[in-house]
Amino acid sequence: MSYNPPIGFVKKDIQLADNLKKLSLLKSYSKQAEGDFPLLLTPEFATRIDWNNPKDPLLQQILPTKHENKTKPGFVVDPLNESRYAKAPGYIKKYHGRAIMQLTGACPIHCRYCFRRHIKSNNIPKSINEWSQAVETIRQDKSIKEIIYSGGDPLMLNSDKLLEISNLLTTIPHIKRLRIHSRVPVASPKRITPDLIKALKDLPLVMSMVIHMNHPAEMDSGVKNTLQELVEAGIPLYNQSVLLKGINDDVTTLITLSETLIDARVTPYYLHLLDPVAGAAHFYVDEKKGRELLLKMRPMLPGYALPMLVVDIPGERSKLPIL
Repeated sequence: MSYNPPIGFVKKDIQLADNLKKLSLLKSYSKQAEGDFPLLLTPEFATRIDWNNPKDPLLQQILPTKHENKTKPGFVVDPLNESRYAKAPGYIKKYHGRAIMQLTGACPIHCRYCFRRHIKSNNIPKSINEWSQAVETIRQDKSIKEIIYSGGDPLMLNSDKLLEISNLLTTIPHIKRLRIHSRVPVASPKRITPDLIKALKDLPLVMSMVIHMNHPAEMDSGVKNTLQELVEAGIPLYNQSVLLKGINDDVTTLITLSETLIDARVTPYYLHLLDPVAGAAHFYVDEKKGRELLLKMRPMLPGYALPMLVVDIPGERSKLPIL
């Protein structure tokens, strides 16, 4: 069941190449901003962008701009201080009862607000043998009940290796749950093959998946079909969004996003305040406005469709609800 996932756009795609040329003409575009975090997107995501609209909410998420070259106090390289919680290569333990395994540094899209955009992936294990330290650390810590796959994006990993690591976890009696955090179902839905769904379903762990969608325009029929296939296989789906200035910081967009997710059988889960990562200050929406937006949304949506507004603060044992 080997799979080599698509990384980035296909340069042979003439239409996409032409659209990328348009970006260099935008006043806000910055080649300098790309640096070690270059423009990256999938053909599927690209088809949803209005390339003639510089304010397109999907384009703004992936376009390197001159705003990223500005420094702002409090916006740092490692905003969640994750290096402090790295207990073994590829392994982070900062929350009670659950731990993070960073399976890869690769992503299908380079979101310009990513809190790990400056973090190098050199210490992420490349082979199953290199994962032995992390697995043994998990085996010795009986307080851990749930493993969270993160990255990069864990579903960019070769399927065989993904399942090989997962099967190792099934040998640890106190690990009961596996949660996958991924942008792939939105960015590259064809990656979620029937074979992969079946293999995940067959794991003797309680499975769930958290997707990442910030704007209703990210949904199309291909994404919706993939999400429904996951749900029908018994894998519950949740969504995390980041509150982003000029992209989704208005009531109409957020309500439409929640309704779009619910219609695809995805539970709106978290609406994050932006992690203060260097280069992303221009996306920041403050707590006051976040509260105002949620209060306006609350009477317009059923309770199950209202995400929780949260902030991630280094040193806290969980994400903190704001509203």
